Amino acid sequence: MTISIDAQNNARDLLAFIDASPSPWHAVANAAERLSQQGFEALNEAESWQLKTGGRYFVARSGSIIAFVIGQKSPITSGFNMVGAHTDSPGLRLKPNAAYSSDNLIRIGVEVYGGPILATFADRDLSLAGQVNVRTQHGFETHLLKFDEPIVRLPNLAIHMNREANDKGLKFNKQTELPLLFGEGKAGIDADAQFIAYLADKLKLKSNDIINFELNVFDTQKGSMWGAHQEFIADSQLDNLASCHAALTAICNTSNPQTTSVCALFDHEEVGSESATGANGSFLANIVNRICLSQQLTQEEQLRALANSFFISADMAHAFHPNFAGSYEPCHHVHVNQGPVIKTNANQRYATDAKSAARFIQLCEQAGVPHQQYTHRTDLGCGSTIGPIVAANLSVACVDVGSPMWAMHSIRESAGVLDHHYMISVLNTFFK
Repeated sequence: MTISIDAQNNARDLLAFIDASPSPWHAVANAAERLSQQGFEALNEAESWQLKTGGRYFVARSGSIIAFVIGQKSPITSGFNMVGAHTDSPGLRLKPNAAYSSDNLIRIGVEVYGGPILATFADRDLSLAGQVNVRTQHGFETHLLKFDEPIVRLPNLAIHMNREANDKGLKFNKQTELPLLFGEGKAGIDADAQFIAYLADKLKLKSNDIINFELNVFDTQKGSMWGAHQEFIADSQLDNLASCHAALTAICNTSNPQTTSVCALFDHEEVGSESATGANGSFLANIVNRICLSQQLTQEEQLRALANSFFISADMAHAFHPNFAGSYEPCHHVHVNQGPVIKTNANQRYATDAKSAARFIQLCEQAGVPHQQYTHRTDLGCGSTIGPIVAANLSVACVDVGSPMWAMHSIRESAGVLDHHYMISVLNTFFK
């Protein structure tokens, strides 16, 4: 197998992006930095906007970010070319009063966020990252926080005390068995106070400066390329930071497109998207509306623009795993490094229909990359994406696609070097 230099570079850049983005807020900050370096102007939703043809802009809202390039043609006739993905990944989130003492050990209480494979979090070098709100003279400000070194752990129970682990699988009670070990407690000092002091020291602040926090648990192991030809990649959060990276790369590559191009990266997909920053909120609709208002489009003209628009929902897909062949639909095996996957579900868990699939197939043909078709086994519940949500809220044509991967929702996922390059190539073609 031959892997081009461009494909290798895209894969390495993806891994660097993921490793620097252990929380949705870090992902947004890193996306904003990349966009700024490529000439995109940051906009404030609370201020008036003056948008120009060919202008490159972005708007951040907590764990979500939308970037766009104003096209040469009016949206009335050309609509919007939109790509959406999500910045969040399933895992563990700290509870507000996280730390408590137990047998001279400080434990950190966590909640399960989304649907992770919990067993994969055991015996890993874990750390914490997220955002901390800090008091200021006139209110508070938000600081990003990331501990690079391992500071928490979820040790397994020894096989001698869990003889059925290999036969019945490793399971954790979410309330009693998931708290993480943080360190030895200091006698006479409240565990929570010790934990807050630890955060404050990292931020070079005093403990009473901290109001509260929102922290992710993440794996400190860096992403890697692997395989006989280094044709695979492994990292946390490939679902769905790989799609975010592909969309970001493509919109950064866009210059003076005919059609207005939009890249929308949302938080909270893994928990239903019902939030001010999720795909089921008004964030994308607000941005589209303000672009139309800047061009003095009437309400009817805005509706015409949406009728001419197309939305690509980019989320990862399930690659065929030969060790578990019975878990896949027999005629719809998709394979790593064999191209983007078009995802279809008759019950609208994916937004793809025949017309939107045909449009994406033609984009693949124009880009010179292969494509694959996927549908879930009929007797297994199918996951969903932001595709149906955006399609319904904006009434736009939509296709659900993604790069094939193994071990979705594990703390350590795998995908293909070529597939990521293919996805970037297709989105480059879409945004031209």
